[in-house]
Amino acid sequence: MRRSNSTRRELLGSGAALGTALFAGCLGGGENGTGGTTDSSTSDPNTTKATSTDESSAASDTGGSYTVSIEPMGPVEFDEPPERWTALLPTLADMGFALGGGQTLGIQNHARFANEAFESLPGVEFDADAIVELVGDGVPKELVYELNADAHLLDPNLLVNWYGWDRSDVEEVRTEIGPFFGNFSRKHSSEWHDGYRYYELYEMFELVADVFQARPRYEAFVDLHEEMLDTIDERIPPADQRPTALLVYPAGQEGDEFYPFRFDDGGISTKQWRELRLQDALAGTDIEHFSGTNNSTIDLEAMLEVDPEVLLVRNYGGASESEFREAVVEPLQDDPVASEVRAVQDGAVYPAGYLDQGPIINFYHTEQAALNIYPDAFEGATLFDRERVADIVTGDF
Repeated sequence: MRRSNSTRRELLGSGAALGTALFAGCLGGGENGTGGTTDSSTSDPNTTKATSTDESSAASDTGGSYTVSIEPMGPVEFDEPPERWTALLPTLADMGFALGGGQTLGIQNHARFANEAFESLPGVEFDADAIVELVGDGVPKELVYELNADAHLLDPNLLVNWYGWDRSDVEEVRTEIGPFFGNFSRKHSSEWHDGYRYYELYEMFELVADVFQARPRYEAFVDLHEEMLDTIDERIPPADQRPTALLVYPAGQEGDEFYPFRFDDGGISTKQWRELRLQDALAGTDIEHFSGTNNSTIDLEAMLEVDPEVLLVRNYGGASESEFREAVVEPLQDDPVASEVRAVQDGAVYPAGYLDQGPIINFYHTEQAALNIYPDAFEGATLFDRERVADIVTGDF
């Protein structure tokens, strides 16, 4: 088992937080996370050096108040686990639900939330229609007041840098309604994120578990996750048999330009590709990854030059196989240039899943990716037990 890897407490210790001064220094930039194919918030960068800062996660199981620390907000005090809470992005919404905290009151938008992953868990109640879509004209502060959440599981810098909030708005909501707790770790290329650290999925999941006082559930997910990684280790082909893969996001409706991404960005959104140890088709090229500061695209001629063996296309997380084929695969097959790409010729064009993932969505993403990309090695494999996930969520474990 992987008790010494990064799913445990390697990077978590004791120390201080960055607090309000850091938040004040992180303003700027114009990333918009509202959606659309030109949305810079969907970028997956290469790497940006994150600041390593000691911190502590101190939680009390004796019924009194407790404090949990996370950057950039520092120590956050809770009187009790939140009963009414809202996330903004699916990563933290997934975590809260996985820990038995119920479902988020709101979400950025439903098209980017893998509702089907939760609805398919046996014996688990999940009502996507009850979740409010937060992004209309920005994220209205009035709507946040209407939700009246005990806690807001999101990085407040998102509200400032994507949705035009002032720092005074964030402070007002924090003091009048409930605290903020979260860190934007989807990708590592946001300039406004310079100066405070990023978290891996299970690092942040552990801190959220302390917020919900749900350490046993977290430990159960760690065990299940490590079992999945062990299965991958047992079945994955040797390095010289792993295909080169290109990860892209459509840059328009024509299907002839794409935003390129790299797997080695360290962000949560590319976790499954790193664990399946795909060879990045962009390695060794001068093609830059799409990020908050680089909106470059590649056309079909550039794609043919890279000539990946596998093509992974984002923005179709919830699409059916037939919908994806009609929208993506068939146009590529019909194009005289794209049809020459190895991935298109070999029928190895796959949906790349959702941009954001917590522990539950990651199980589904990783399993589907393994079955798509390594069909012989993972034939008949089930990388995680749905019943066990459902039991952890409901507390029956």
